[in-house]
This record gives sequence, structure tokens and C-alpha cells, in this order.
Amino acid sequence: MTVLAIDTSNDAMGIALYQNDQVIAEYVSINKNKHSTRLMPAIVQLMKDANVKPRALTKIVTAKGPGSYTGVRIGLSVAKTMAWSLQIPIVGISSLEALSFSAKPMQQLICPFFDARRGLVYTGLFNADGEMVIEEQNILMEDWLNQIKRIEKPIIFVSPDLPKYQILIESALTQPQWLPDGFHVARPGLLAMVGKDREGDPVHQLTPNYLRLVEAEAKWLAAQEGE
Repeated sequence: MTVLAIDTSNDAMGIALYQNDQVIAEYVSINKNKHSTRLMPAIVQLMKDANVKPRALTKIVTAKGPGSYTGVRIGLSVAKTMAWSLQIPIVGISSLEALSFSAKPMQQLICPFFDARRGLVYTGLFNADGEMVIEEQNILMEDWLNQIKRIEKPIIFVSPDLPKYQILIESALTQPQWLPDGFHVARPGLLAMVGKDREGDPVHQLTPNYLRLVEAEAKWLAAQEGE
């Protein structure tokens, strides 16, 4: 089994190759708004460095959002195109779930989140087995904290946007926890490891998980309702 994992759903662009029960190559780079020009060259170079030919791939695993609308579309489009052309399975995994994998060894409730601007976040609550405890949602961070503070169990937060919300979290919860610096970016190697055993999605039915409408679509729907 040789799995290619792709995650461009947020600022970090991550790709990895999993083969023979181990991650054999992994690349992560944080460079905003460059995914469209850098993703395919990075995949080509990674596969060249690992001496893996496209025909050797047996599955594609991709993060399907939520996150950056453009980033989600880029990663998903490339993953679907490769899976279709190579006629191999594709697996879409929540970007929040993928981020939570970094905290899995802590064996407690995990709250991954991404900043969605204007005080909003994309978030959800997972247990150490990757099972969803509270469904993913786009919500004001203040409202989310009021919701989860009723849970009388330790919660560990993981997010590349933690500095923006850390003071708010500390003021709302008693003894919140978070991973050390350097562990708040989703690892594509972990994405590959988790997705390798999951059943493939129908390639033409795999769609982005935005969790909310893009702004232009929301305004159009509001205008239609007004008429």
C-alpha cells in the first residue's frame, strides 16, 4: 500500500507518502495563498525524492475542510483529479479531525479549531479515538466556550490560531490545556496513517466541507429571499 496525503485546507500546505507501514516522506510549508502554484510541483518533488512512481499509488487521502475556501478547493481538486486518472480510491477527512490527530497521544478530549474571522471559529470536539463528541460547527468562539465549559473533563486545544484566542480561552475555562509550540499544524503523515484503512469515497460525490456558505453565495441567497 502506498498512500499520498494532501492537506491545503489552511495556511499550511502538507503532503506525505505512506508505504510499508511508515511515513516515508513528508513536506509541510506555511506560505499563504501559494497553494495553487506550489502543490503539484511539491507532489512531483516529494514522489521523486521517495522514488515513488504515480502508478505505485494505491490511495489518495485528502483534507476536505473546513478552512480556507480556496485552499480546500485546490487540495480537493488535485486529489480528485489524481484519484480519477489513476483509478484509485480517494478518502476525504475533516480538516478538524486531521488537526486533532496531533493531540491523540494525550488520551483526553481534543478541541481543534481554525480562525474563521470576526470572532468566529471552525471547531468541534473529539475524543482520543477520533470520534466526534460535539459536531463540527462555525460558531463564535465565546459561544463555543460557553458550550464546552459544561463538560467536566480536561480539554486540550490544538490550533495554528491559538495565540489569537488563548486569553479568551483562559478566561472562560478552568485549567485549559494545549500542545507545546510546534505541534499546532496538521501533519499530513498522520492524515495518511489514519486514512489508509478508511473506505474510499465516490470521487464525483466528494465535496468540500465549508461548514458555512461562502460570502458571495450567502449574499445572493439573502437577496433572493428579499425579493
